[in-house]
Amino acid sequence: MAYAPIEDHALLADCHGAALVTRTGDVDWCCFGRFDAEPVLWGVLDARQGGRFQLAPVRPGRSERAYLPETFALRTLHHCDGGTVAITDFMPARRRPDSASTMQPGRENEGMLVRMVEGLAGRVELQLRFAPPAAGFADAQPADARLYCDTRPDQPHGAHEELLQIGAGERRTFVLSPPCHQAVQAARAPQHLLDETSAFWEGWCARCAYSGDYADAVRRSALTLKALTYAPTGAIVAAASTSLPEQLGGVRNWDYRYTWLRDASMVLQAFATLGYTEEARQFCGFLQTCCANSPVRLQVLYGIGGEIEVGERCLAHVEGHRGSRPVRVGNAAAQQVQIDIYGELADWALAYQQLGAPLDEQLARVVRGAADHVARHWAAPDQGIWELRDAPRHNVHSKAFAWVALDRAIRMLGPQPAWEQARAEVLQWILRHGLHRGGTHLVQAAGSEQVDASLLTLPLLDLPLDAGLLARTVSAVQEQLQDDCFVLRYRNPDGLPGSEGAFLICSFWLVDALLATGRADEARRLFERLLGLSNDLGLFAEEVQAGDGSFLGNFPQAFTHLALVNSAVHLELHKHGGDAALRGTQADRAARAVRLTGARRL
Repeated sequence: MAYAPIEDHALLADCHGAALVTRTGDVDWCCFGRFDAEPVLWGVLDARQGGRFQLAPVRPGRSERAYLPETFALRTLHHCDGGTVAITDFMPARRRPDSASTMQPGRENEGMLVRMVEGLAGRVELQLRFAPPAAGFADAQPADARLYCDTRPDQPHGAHEELLQIGAGERRTFVLSPPCHQAVQAARAPQHLLDETSAFWEGWCARCAYSGDYADAVRRSALTLKALTYAPTGAIVAAASTSLPEQLGGVRNWDYRYTWLRDASMVLQAFATLGYTEEARQFCGFLQTCCANSPVRLQVLYGIGGEIEVGERCLAHVEGHRGSRPVRVGNAAAQQVQIDIYGELADWALAYQQLGAPLDEQLARVVRGAADHVARHWAAPDQGIWELRDAPRHNVHSKAFAWVALDRAIRMLGPQPAWEQARAEVLQWILRHGLHRGGTHLVQAAGSEQVDASLLTLPLLDLPLDAGLLARTVSAVQEQLQDDCFVLRYRNPDGLPGSEGAFLICSFWLVDALLATGRADEARRLFERLLGLSNDLGLFAEEVQAGDGSFLGNFPQAFTHLALVNSAVHLELHKHGGDAALRGTQADRAARAVRLTGARRL
C-alpha cells in the first residue's frame, strides 16, 4: 500500500484519457474518455481506498522498461530467478478515417487499458490484483470499470485476484474498461489493437519535421504533447493528473487537467515548427472558441471542452499522495486577474498570422478586445503568472506582457491612439517602477528588492529595453534563484504555507534567456544538463527537488515538454543563424524555425 515516487510512473494515453503505471506494475491512476473524468483508479492519491490494478512478479528480480520506439506502448521486462516475462501496457489508439494524424473524436473512444503478458524464458509466477476504489473520487459513486480476462472475456470481474503461472511462449491478456463489447474483443484479440496503436504513434512521429540536435528528446516531448491532447477539441491539458504535491505533505496541490491560455504561443511554435500543422490549427481553433465563450474578460484556463465553469473544491475524504492534502478538483485560478494572458494571446495571434493563417474577423476581434482591455486596465495590480493566492501586486512580468498585447495589436491591426499611448505609458512604468533601487536590473514587482524567474522571458519579447539591463536581470535571477541547473520561481512569501521545488520550465527559460543575451555556450551546457533530469522514459514533471532530483507536482507536465522543444529549436536557430536568429518576437522566431525545419506553413 506504499506510494510509488512520482518519477517511477509511466504515462499511458489515447488522446482522450490517461493512466499512470508504476515501475513495479501498479496502475494507480486512470481516467477514461476525458482527462478530467472521474478516475476509475486513484491509488496515487489514496493508497488505502483509491484502488489499483497490479500485475507483477511474485518474486521480483531485475526489471527494465521502455516505450516501444516512437509510441506510448510500454514494454516492461522482468528477469526473475525462474525466467523472464514481458508485460506490454497500452491504451488503444487509432487513426481517424479521414486523417493521418488525429484520433477518433467524441464518444467513439470510451477508453480501454490493455495489459499483455508474454513468457520469454523459463516460468514466472505473477500476482494479478484488480482492486476498484472503495469510494467515489469527486463523484458520489466510483466510476464503473471492469476487468476482462482472455480466458472468459464475456464475464468481466469487479474486484479480482489470482496468481498466474506464465511459461515461455505463453500469453495472457487483461483489459480494464467501462462495460463495453469492444473490451471483450480486445481481450480475445489484443495483438491487432497493439499493432494499430503502434502504427498510429509511429505514423504521427514520422511526420516530425525536426532533425536537428537533441532530436530524440524533441520527438519524445512532441509525443507527450500529443498524448496530452484531447482529440475532440485539440485542447492540451497541463498535466494528466491532479493534486500531486509541490511539497510532500504540503498544501500546494492543484488540478492541472485543464488548458492554460498562457501556453498558447508555446504550443503554436512547438507544433508548427515540428511540422504538425493540423494539431496547431486545431489547438488555435479551440483557443478562439474559448475566447468567444468569454468575450468580456478572458480566463486564465478553460476546460478541455471549452468550458468556462471550472470551480475548485477540496475532497476531504481523500488522503492525498503521501499525506499531501488537500486534494483538489477544479482550479480557482480560472477567476483570477492575470493581465499577462492578454499579451500571451496577442503574441500567439501574431505568430498564427505570420505562419500563414488568415487574419479573419474573429481573430481580429480577439486581438482588438485584448488590446482594448489592456489599455483600460494595465495599471491595476494582478495575481501574476504564478497565480499567487495572495494580495494582488504590480508585477513587472505582467506589465511587460501588457506592453506585448498593445504592441502586437498595433502590428496586426494598425496604430490606434489609445493603444499607442497606453503602450508608451506601460514602458515608462517599467522603467520607473520595475527597476531595482540601484537601477541595475528589473525586479519582481513595484517596490520589491527581489527578482522572479518570469523575468527570464523578457529578453525574447522584443521590448525596447536596454540590452545591458536585460542581461543584468538574467544575471540577477541566476544569483538569487539558481542552484546548479535548478531555478526557483521566487523566494518571497506567496500566501501559502510551506515551500516547493525548482520549476523545470524556469530552467528552460534560463536556456532561452542566456541565448538571447549572448551566452550561447552556457545555454547549451545547461540544456544538456536539463535533459538528464527526465525519468528513464524521457518524461518530466512540473518540479524537481534540488537536492536529489526527485519529482514534485503533476505529471507529466506539458509546459515542461513545451519548453524543452522550444529551447531545442532556439538552440538550433542560434547554431545556424547566430544571435540575430533569436531577435524579435515569438512570431519572428517561429517563422524562422519553420523555414529552418522545412515544415509547412499553416
